[in-house]
Amino acid sequence: MTLAWDAAICCVLSCLSLPLLAAPATTLSYPTTLKTNQWDDYHGQRIEDPYRWLEDADSPETKAWVEAQNKVTFAFLESIPERAAIRRRLTELWNYERYGIPGKQGDAYFFTKNDGLQNQSVLYTSATLEAPPRVLLDPNRLSNDGTVALAGLAISEDGHWLAYGLSGAGSDWQTWKVRNVRTGEDLTDELRWIKFSGAAWTHDHRGFFYSRYDEPKSGAQYQAVNRFPKVYYHRLHTPQSEDRLIYHRPDQPNWGFYSSVTEDGRYLILTVSRGTDTKNGVFYLDLQQPDGKVVELLNEFDADYSFIGNDGPVFWFRTDWQAPRGRVIAVDIRQPERANWREIIPQTKDTLRGVSLVGERFVAHYLRDAHSAVRIHRLNGKLDRELKLPGLGTVSGFGGKRTDRETFFLFTSYTTPGTIYRLDMDTLKTTVWRAPRVKFNPDDYVTRQIFFRSKDGTRVPMFITHRKGLRRDGQRPVYLYGYGGFNISLTPSFSVASLVWMEMGGILAIPNLRGGGEYGEEWHQAGMKNRKQNVFDDFIFAAEWLINNRYTRPDKLAIGGGSNGGLLVGACMTQRPELFGAALPAVGVMDMLRFHKFTIGWAWTAEYGNPDQPEDFRWLLAYSPLHQLRPGTRYPATLVTTADHDDRVVPAHSFKFAARLQECQAGPAPVLIRIETRAGHGAGKPTTKMIEEAADRWAFLVNTLQFRPHLP
Repeated sequence: MTLAWDAAICCVLSCLSLPLLAAPATTLSYPTTLKTNQWDDYHGQRIEDPYRWLEDADSPETKAWVEAQNKVTFAFLESIPERAAIRRRLTELWNYERYGIPGKQGDAYFFTKNDGLQNQSVLYTSATLEAPPRVLLDPNRLSNDGTVALAGLAISEDGHWLAYGLSGAGSDWQTWKVRNVRTGEDLTDELRWIKFSGAAWTHDHRGFFYSRYDEPKSGAQYQAVNRFPKVYYHRLHTPQSEDRLIYHRPDQPNWGFYSSVTEDGRYLILTVSRGTDTKNGVFYLDLQQPDGKVVELLNEFDADYSFIGNDGPVFWFRTDWQAPRGRVIAVDIRQPERANWREIIPQTKDTLRGVSLVGERFVAHYLRDAHSAVRIHRLNGKLDRELKLPGLGTVSGFGGKRTDRETFFLFTSYTTPGTIYRLDMDTLKTTVWRAPRVKFNPDDYVTRQIFFRSKDGTRVPMFITHRKGLRRDGQRPVYLYGYGGFNISLTPSFSVASLVWMEMGGILAIPNLRGGGEYGEEWHQAGMKNRKQNVFDDFIFAAEWLINNRYTRPDKLAIGGGSNGGLLVGACMTQRPELFGAALPAVGVMDMLRFHKFTIGWAWTAEYGNPDQPEDFRWLLAYSPLHQLRPGTRYPATLVTTADHDDRVVPAHSFKFAARLQECQAGPAPVLIRIETRAGHGAGKPTTKMIEEAADRWAFLVNTLQFRPHLP
């Protein structure tokens, strides 16, 4: 999940010096939620699950419950006087032109652009970087409410064909089509039941490789477990039923496959995953062999191996094998034994997150204390130089081919909207290609990175961003946002929503918790499985540091996070309810005993553990947010958010948690659930829905933290 914010310092300070606002006199009457006598035996322990019926998202009873809860929630949110002004400011600031990173294929460039308030970004193509672009695909024309999104694309080597995936209402399911780039017309080709897959064109431009699942049973597509994906080759102008099966492992239901074709067109590379485990395999198929078989090049699943490129039979990989912070190695597939592997770029004190091969150089992206550094190396590993970046922030991009003389990257920070640079690979000089113009002054804000000690003494970094000149008097509203899992790093990035929060007088604090990838695989593993409590401790100690250093106080401190971050919020508010004034768990994993029974949830056992195993069950139950709620407890004001089409973290997690929390709440603070319709886990969400959700989130905090926001 991403985060983001403007006006005059003296005005903010004068507003904040006024007396605290009183919360509106609203008496909430929650819908009655039926409790059943459902229970399960887990390794000899009886566990009650009275709200199990809410797992059936399509039942009339659940739909009625959703409607009743939303009625209460939206009545509460719409009664907050400041909400309309917050929404207006979000809309005003969101209305800025922004571009995606361009790439060249054939003789043309391809990139996305959003004019400002378009629900979905539009795909363009142009002959040169400065030529007037032509619309190639506008997803906004595919639905009236903007809920059909471009979820993936792949352009053939000659630039003639566009394969593209569409998702509807936020679902992970994608339907892929093929468009003629020159005419803008679609072929009749349509590929369905695709998830977690791209498309990899063969260099004859006649078709592409992709992965798909078998068609689920009718009515089960948003909840049924996803296993046994298969790799197919689709030839243009043919129906999906004629696609050729390339690879399938009926003995390995949990393997996933991502296809790519090497730049020389010779090899199909299959990156083989096992759930969300960072340890993967790499197989290949020689496409010059008519009857060739898939070769299991790296099949021990002992480390992360990310394919970079090849020089004939020599394959380059970014790996953390015997290097937890990452390095680059060369593997000759003619002599693939480990004894023959060569190190090209050794491990450093920084964390190597990605490497691309462009302009006969390796462009290596590192994290240095959770912000980006970029080093450019020769193909023999020799360092050319470190790229000078505009500041403390995050970069992405650097795509292209080995022979390209240019590449592009995006730089962003908490106060810098995504700016796209062109890098000349001959001179290694950068020039700005597109710089967004947002109606605020970034010089009015400051970002600090501090380090605090967690419960066990571990040193943890945290970014703190706010208006310059803000007094540390212990009275400021703080939004503490975290994730802490799946090797994902929270690095500086711009978001309009966060910008508005800071403009209102709030402080944004983002700690880099264990479980993420900021310091390599050791940092990740320190927040996995039976060490997951470290993540919650890091977050709690970040909160206490902010209080002890007079940024805020408990009743002014809100915590937020989405998905695994929603789990983080749920666990921390149940462990330390007195520490927080408000909690905003979004699309969270709240039932740690049943998460593996829906869609792709089984894949997370690599991160969390498996509740079907007695030892894992004990540590999962110890922090499972749903099961750690206790009647008679004064919990912070809580706004749970989810969506009816979330087939990643099914909405039952949030439904059951909200019902139980309403049952247990002993204090006066509201417990609400906001259930978005025709939306999913977050990807592809229309701009209008993002603005509405952000307005509700900040209005809820204005009300429950009781502060007077500065609004233009």
